This record gives sequence, C-alpha cells and structure tokens, in this order.
Amino acid sequence: MTDPTQDARFLQDPYPTYAAMRSTSPVLPVSSGSGGHTGYLVTGYAEAREALCDARLSKDTAVFFADKGSRRRLHPAVAHTMLASDPPQHTRLRKSVTKAFTTGAVAELRPFIARVTDELLNQWPVGERVDFVAGLAVPLPVIVICELLGVPEGDRPDVRRWSGELFAAGRPDIIDTASHAMADYMTGLIAAKRQHPGGALLDRLIAARDGDDCLSEEELVSLAVLLLVAGHETTTNFLSNAVLALLQHPDELNHLRENPDRIPAALDELLRFDSPVSTATFRFTTEPVTLGSTDIPAGVPVLIGLGAANRDPERFPSPDRLDLDRDTAAQLGFGHGIHRCVGAPLARAEVEIALRAVLTRFPGIRLAEQPEQLRRRHTRLVRGPESLPILT
Repeated sequence: MTDPTQDARFLQDPYPTYAAMRSTSPVLPVSSGSGGHTGYLVTGYAEAREALCDARLSKDTAVFFADKGSRRRLHPAVAHTMLASDPPQHTRLRKSVTKAFTTGAVAELRPFIARVTDELLNQWPVGERVDFVAGLAVPLPVIVICELLGVPEGDRPDVRRWSGELFAAGRPDIIDTASHAMADYMTGLIAAKRQHPGGALLDRLIAARDGDDCLSEEELVSLAVLLLVAGHETTTNFLSNAVLALLQHPDELNHLRENPDRIPAALDELLRFDSPVSTATFRFTTEPVTLGSTDIPAGVPVLIGLGAANRDPERFPSPDRLDLDRDTAAQLGFGHGIHRCVGAPLARAEVEIALRAVLTRFPGIRLAEQPEQLRRRHTRLVRGPESLPILT
C-alpha cells in the first residue's frame, strides 16, 4: 500500500488510519509511490518495542544509501548524526553527551527552566488570545538548549528557523539548504569557542575533542547540530500536544489544576496519547527479520510508528481515551532501547515545569479555536500543531 504518512489528511489525524492498518496486520508493506524505497510500517506495540531493540535493524544511513544514487545534498554533519549510527560508534558518541542529561544534571537546570518559563508567561495578557506554540512551546526549549550549549542569544532565531526547515516534509530543497546553514553555523560557533572558551556543554565537547581526540571534527559538529535540533523539537511538540489534549479533556485538566503534584505522573499518559515523535528515525534490515507474523527481507526500510504503537489497544485498553490515572510507564514516546532519546529527562522537566506554571497562573485557559481548525506541522517524523491559539 502507499505510505499513508505522505498524506496531508493523515498528518492532521493519523490515529484512525493507524487503527485500520493495525486491524489488518501490525506490520504492513508500504511504498512512497514516488520512486522511493518500498518498506514496512510497524503499528503494533509489541512489534514496535521488539523492532526498537533488534540489532538487525540498522540505523547506518550511509551504508543503506551508499549505492542508491541519491541526489540529496544534505550536509554530512546532518546526514550522519549519532541517530544514524550503530554500535560501537553510537555507543561512543552517546557516551560523550549522556552526563549532560542525567537526572542530577537536569535537576541543576530546573531553576533556570522555571525562571525562563515565568519570564515568557509574564508577556501573556490576561483574558486575551495567545498562541501557545509561539508564546511558550517554542521559545522555552530553544532558550534552554541554546543556553546549555552556549549559543548566543542573538543567533537563536536563526537556529530555530533552520531547525524547523529540517523537518519540512516533501521539500528536500528546503531541508538540504537548512542542513548546510545549521552545520556551517555550528562550525563557526565551535571555532569561536576555541578562541574564547566557556563552560557550556559545547565547550566541554570541544575540550574532549581537542584533548583526548575521542571525536572527529565532523562528529563534533554533528553532535552539536543534533543536540541543538533534537534538544527542542521534541519538547516543543510534547508540550503543545499535552496542552491541546488537556484542553480537549476538561475533566483531566481540572484534575491536574487541582492536584498539580500529579503532573509528573501524568506525563507518560500525555506522551502516549499524542506522541511528539510520530515515527522513529530511519532503520533498515541487514538480514531477513520476522516481526509478528510478517517476514521482512533484508535491505529494506522499516518505519516504526511510535504514535501508532502508543494507541495499540492490545497494550493500552481504550487507547483513544486520555486517562491520567492509567499506568503508561512503558509508552514509547521517547523510543526504547539503546537509541531511546538521551534528552528525555530534560524534556520531561521542561514540560512539567511549564504545565505547572500555566495551570497555576492561567486557571481559565481554553481553546480559542475548534480543534479541527488547528493545522498540524507538515512533517512525518514529529507531530505537533503549527500554532495553538488559546484564551488566557
């Protein structure tokens, strides 16, 4: 069948399509229908969890596309990130950044996150229309990850624009151009920091590269780009989707407003209900693999639908219902296995702090438009609204 993730209507609400596909088989062959590579889409929870841990599903895009004659001109620092690698390379690269996102490291950032959140909310007029995405969901994680990496304040609007363009579904020209702009910028920032070192995460990565030579120069630039982009894109959509879901479920919203200490426990269900990463990053089979009852040949792409898996009724009964008392610790919103999102603790902290502040300071918050009027971002990988008009 044709890949449904290429359809604009699917991008608005993919869950009925996922359910229909899953009822046929939790793993189905799909084709882009535009000369692309035929692959398989995984929509079942058990199959998705298994696929995320299967070493026979490689993420090394350089190997897959080596003889495909691609006309793309993605910058190598964007095309060959840590996300597009396998062990032992992936293990080495991930180890270089893991310490920055431990629970302890994130705890030290919480006062800064709270301060930025308050400063942004101070700009919201009471009782008027505000775009939640532009007013909080975008700037909060951008400011936090840029501060963590040491990106100057004046450069942050460009960084945000290039990052958004990297996810422009169906526009390879825009994506490729943005990849070079982002990589060139990070190359220049690294050079500037070598001249004037500081104490940010990027400075520490530079010191590790120049001292122990544990990273190549290309790997250093690639890690910087990946951390910058992934460090806010997921959080922006996580926060936007969470608020939209709560506004559409007033009983659950009131429950959290009256019991704000329940917010941390509610995050997994909010992640499950509308996953900020709809489809996991690229994988392909290095040998024949059987997922569920589907035999997949070697050398074909496998798309793992994290959003689809999180709505599988075999794992989560009544999956289309938001239930903040549900046990959803096993949801796949941040992935699973060795490639699970390294920045998950930071994203959870940002969303928790932001939700608590919004519900406390604006108890009458409500949607300014009907949900069906909201436009979702036109991208297959991540899922979130382009804008979210609310009344404060």
